[in-house]
Amino acid sequence: MGSFSIWHWLIVLLIVVMVFGTKKLKNMGSDLGGAVKGFKDGMKDGSADAPAAPPAGQVANNQAADKTTIDVEAKQKS
Repeated sequence: MGSFSIWHWLIVLLIVVMVFGTKKLKNMGSDLGGAVKGFKDGMKDGSADAPAAPPAGQVANNQAADKTTIDVEAKQKS
């Protein structure tokens, strides 16, 4: 009930080709491939350009951070 046989998939493929046509499907495939390649290149370039940041929850050890740091665990006076 949950799985389709090869004949079901062939009929679905035939209907898709009839509706969209082979030329449109070919263009859609190349556009998708170009988008994936661009995304991978962007991720590769982005990781090389980004400076190494300290882990979350830790403050860098410099003078500017000490002046603007706020204690988030401060307790109110009763």
